[in-house]
Amino acid sequence: MKIHILGCGGGIGGRRGGHTSTLMVDDDILVDCGTGVTSLSLEELTRIDHVFLTHAHLDHIACLPLMVDAVGDTRNSPVTVHGLEATLTALKAHIFNGTIWPDFTRIPSLQRPWMRFEPLVGGESVMLRGCRLTAVPVCHTIPAVAYQLDSGQASLVVSGDTGGSCPELWTALNKIENLRTLLIETSFPECDRALADLSGHLCPGLLAEGLERLRGTPDIYITHTKPGQTAQILREVQSRLPARRIQMLNDGQEFTL
Repeated sequence: MKIHILGCGGGIGGRRGGHTSTLMVDDDILVDCGTGVTSLSLEELTRIDHVFLTHAHLDHIACLPLMVDAVGDTRNSPVTVHGLEATLTALKAHIFNGTIWPDFTRIPSLQRPWMRFEPLVGGESVMLRGCRLTAVPVCHTIPAVAYQLDSGQASLVVSGDTGGSCPELWTALNKIENLRTLLIETSFPECDRALADLSGHLCPGLLAEGLERLRGTPDIYITHTKPGQTAQILREVQSRLPARRIQMLNDGQEFTL
């Protein structure tokens, strides 16, 4: 299983392209569908069969409407969008509503739509070509999940957005015996801790508190930093957690499980 980071920023601009959250598994699965999708060619977009959404915030779903519009008439089957019921309901109400964008779950017909929604619940797994994707609970301002990607040999978890004290997340991570890699959102520097709390995100101090609960020693990569604040956030994280090897995730990075 090859995992390619198409976007991992907390906003556009900033460091090395500044694409927002998008992770590609092999060549046909996306986890989130942010602006990182724009790095794919039309041919590559056409191969995407499944999109797993962590939640409905714009930086995580921005390119989903454009991608389905671009490839819908070239495919023999609909793009399947997986997510919490609340996430899919938000997409129906606010994006694919016929005003902001066409409802591709009904176009060109109910019998042959370009897109279909597949709801999931926390803890549920979907098996695709030997890759098991499991929804892991997180705490955010709206319903959200992280995802465990498990090849059977090793697991990678991508947190999406999470914030504050979230014992459900750390309990779930401690149950993953083959956890090799954790991609964890840390959006704000410590001086913005109040804003991190308010908006359901992590800052270095909150991340350190969470990692104190983590029993294993996976490789840890920081994601979703606000543009212009990446270097400061990484310094603050590393100063609080000198015993852990923590790195910054970058667009274009690849992992093999």
